[in-house]
Order: sequence, then structure tokens, then C-alpha cells
Amino acid sequence: MKLFRTKLKDQLRHYISALPNDEQTKSFGSRDFTEQHDRHWQIEQYHRAIKQVCNIERFQVRSKGAIKNHLFAAICGFVQLQKLSFAEVISNCYSVQRNLFKDIMASFIETFMPNISHLNPEFQPVVNA
Repeated sequence: MKLFRTKLKDQLRHYISALPNDEQTKSFGSRDFTEQHDRHWQIEQYHRAIKQVCNIERFQVRSKGAIKNHLFAAICGFVQLQKLSFAEVISNCYSVQRNLFKDIMASFIETFMPNISHLNPEFQPVVNA
């Protein structure tokens, strides 16, 4: 077993590496650890994006076919976002979600607000009962 220590945001983090035999453990160095850690972080980023941006966990269906369709559509959406990111059309998948939400809310407010002026509170004198 080997112990690796990293520092992230002023915090020490410790990682233990265990490989099947002594030869592999002896040859496993800092560079190998960094490569392995980077692969691990990419997997974590994938899971985070597919949950938060593609909403893979949020569906209201129960049938097997509908669940498969939802999962497939979420993964296809993630792939499209990654293609746009690699082509440098977008900076990251979170910016698309944020900007989409802002545009939708702005258009909703523009169309809905003029019609609800009667909901604005009017100040009235206090009445003691």
C-alpha cells in the first residue's frame, strides 16, 4: 500500500493506493497517482452534470420502456452538451442551463407582469377593530 497526500483549498487530503502485487505497488508513483486521480475526477464531473443538467433522476414514469427512453434521452443530451463544449460553442454545460432559465424567466415576466397590476399591494390606513 502507498499513501499519497494532496492539498486542496488549504486542506490536506490523503489517498491510499493498493495494487494486486508488490511490483505494481513499487512502480506506482506520484505521476501514476495524478493520472488516476484525474480520471476519477472526470467520472465525478460526468455524474454531477448528468444529474444536475440532464435531470437523469427526475422522471415521473413507471413503465420499463418509458424509463429506458428517459435515460437514453438524458445521456444523448449530455453527449450533445459535451460536443458543443468541445467545439467551444459553449463554455460548459452549466452555463447553458443558467442562460436558458434566465431567458425563459425574462420572457415570462415580460408577458405576465402587465396583466397582474391588480395584485400589487396598495397601502391602506390601519383599522383598529
